Amino acid sequence: MDINSSRVLETTEGGMEKLAEVTSWRDSRLFSESERLALEYAARITYTHRKVDDALVVELKKHFSDAQIVEMTAAIAMENFRSKFNPPLGIEAQGFCMVPPRK
Repeated sequence: MDINSSRVLETTEGGMEKLAEVTSWRDSRLFSESERLALEYAARITYTHRKVDDALVVELKKHFSDAQIVEMTAAIAMENFRSKFNPPLGIEAQGFCMVPPRK
């Protein structure tokens, strides 16, 4: 997570609570339908064995404009890039945001 996202979470009502539950977003009551769709989209982009199918795109378009979907795709792709680029170079988290441990 970058510093800008961290600051948004800190200043958004319920942001830190959502961060604490992000690893269990499917079961959490804190996330809206559009947030759940965005997280599902991110998961399908991130994991090679999962695909973005037409049904998911139809659901995304009910909540997001084409421009928003493109921007979301770019943000997800950038985070995926960082997750592959940074570790081999020894680039560690800068401490802007504490990610809760996995349960």
